[in-house]
Amino acid sequence: MAFGPSPVASLPPRRALNEMKPRLKKLLLLVLAGLLLAGSGFMQRQMNRDRDRLGLTRTEPLKNAPPVLAFTTVALGGFRGLISNALWIRAGELQENDKFFEMAQLADWITKLEPHFVQVWLVQAWNMAYNISVKFKEYPDRWRWVQKGIALLRDEGLQYNPNELLIYRELAWFFQHKMGANLDDASLYYKHQWAIEMGDVFGHERPNFDDLMDPRTPESRKRRELLVTKYKLDPAFMKEVDTRHGPLEWRMPETHAIYWASMGLEAAKKNPSKIKKEDLLGLRRVIYQSMQMSVHRGRVIDNPFEKRFDFGPNLDIVEKTSQAYEQAISEDTQNSDHIRRAYRNFLRDAVYLLYVDHRMAEAARWFKYLGEQFPKQHLLDTKFDTLPGRITLDEFAVARVQEDIGETDKNRVQAHIEGLLTGSYYSLVLGEDGRYEGYQALAQRIWQTYTSKVVKDREQAIGLRPFTEIRAEVLNRLLDPEQGFPPEARAVLRTELNLPAESATPPKAPPSEPKASQPAARDV
Repeated sequence: MAFGPSPVASLPPRRALNEMKPRLKKLLLLVLAGLLLAGSGFMQRQMNRDRDRLGLTRTEPLKNAPPVLAFTTVALGGFRGLISNALWIRAGELQENDKFFEMAQLADWITKLEPHFVQVWLVQAWNMAYNISVKFKEYPDRWRWVQKGIALLRDEGLQYNPNELLIYRELAWFFQHKMGANLDDASLYYKHQWAIEMGDVFGHERPNFDDLMDPRTPESRKRRELLVTKYKLDPAFMKEVDTRHGPLEWRMPETHAIYWASMGLEAAKKNPSKIKKEDLLGLRRVIYQSMQMSVHRGRVIDNPFEKRFDFGPNLDIVEKTSQAYEQAISEDTQNSDHIRRAYRNFLRDAVYLLYVDHRMAEAARWFKYLGEQFPKQHLLDTKFDTLPGRITLDEFAVARVQEDIGETDKNRVQAHIEGLLTGSYYSLVLGEDGRYEGYQALAQRIWQTYTSKVVKDREQAIGLRPFTEIRAEVLNRLLDPEQGFPPEARAVLRTELNLPAESATPPKAPPSEPKASQPAARDV
């Protein structure tokens, strides 16, 4: 079969060449486009891997969002900020109208739309824990919102921003201030709920860190799972924190403030060039302030008679708290004067607390150290102008009390003596023998100091009754079946004081003086 000449071949040479150029050009452009597309696809995969490795991916999909919102965020891509702004406006309107429950979902979407904008996490968590929580009168409702704020930072904020110190600082602050301080009317409820939750994790005992790190039993594995999954706590790091700053009571919120602040300091080591000095100082400030508060009430005391917890001082960390203060003074030179004043107040409190706990050798050692560290500063800020070396430890402890009760107010002095005696018997019932002895001794010392300053002519007007009478009256009041301690506590108190068992008409306790060689007032 014969073919005729091609159209191009039949054309003159110059014209045929002109006809072929557009076709060749299109072909070359198509080939080039294919190569560029293939190259961009390869580079995109490489860039995605690098972004994931460096933690720069900012396009996480929304979970549990309405289909319209989920579709819009994917379709608009870079316009996610506009959607976030719209959600912010909606959240503000809901809060003005006290419609808080939808706000929790909006907060989840807003933080997912801007997962690496740290202030978004801080504002949303603060709003839940502080602003929304206090709108509710019932304490359990408040507690749920405080938990939501903590969980937002701990469970999600740190997941997206594991090296952001501000999130660690805010999370530690929630434990230190919102739960630990007493500014919220429900703060005591928060402490009790947290103690219950942590008690369930640790079995109402001091944590066995080795067992949590390497669980061998089903119960230990369950506790570790709860600790790591729900509370995001690392048993190995808990042990490190407890060794460095403890022994700590892990049922107290201040301990968790110390943990998260310490975790923030560890995160700062991973990227030191981008860390601000003030952020590090803020985390360290949380640590020594929380340790100071733990010295005051960092121990949980189970009260089986009233089915509740009580809180006592953790005097085993006085040494490490002192070291934390001294480190802060050396590092934060700009605020060193303020920290030194706080440090002086801490040492004064530590001496008094050790004295009350009847740990006299330690109280004497820290009393001497207080005078060495602050030789030219008054120990007491009132008219009791005294320095170590000019007064004894006993006089210092009494003077600390007189700061609060006044020197010549008979009624206030007697009320304080009765309060110390009540506290001593309460401590005895709970097995706090040291505090029992300390309170008894301090009460008698205050009585002696006040009585020694009353002139004979004024004894009838402003004198106190004999100390043994006051002590016996307090004890009889506590042993009263109608107005005293619960029955179980009364039985324990009678056993500890070698008193006869309770009868229908309890006998009056003989007012004998406490013996110096035995725990004060046990012979009552």
